[in-house]
Amino acid sequence: MTRTKWTELREARLATFTDEERAEYDRAYRAAALAASIGEQIRAFREEASFTQRELAERMGTSQAAIARLEAGGVGATVTTLQRIADTLGLALTVELHRPAA
Repeated sequence: MTRTKWTELREARLATFTDEERAEYDRAYRAAALAASIGEQIRAFREEASFTQRELAERMGTSQAAIARLEAGGVGATVTTLQRIADTLGLALTVELHRPAA
């Protein structure tokens, strides 16, 4: 029995999408990928500072669960929250908007 790979299933499903559905899927995928990437960065810098999630949360005035959700990419962080994290960890926050490469 041949197993179907996840990528094959994904591609087959995407092939059935209308242009509008595909655009919405791509938008949601980019948002999820960005949240995951930011979460990974938060975790790495938190660990570099030798803080637990609870310690970071206490210093920021939030909950450990909120930090866990951010690090897991389960929620998108606001710029205000990112600035609070940066300030707490002694980091600079830079936000950059640009046109995608063609």
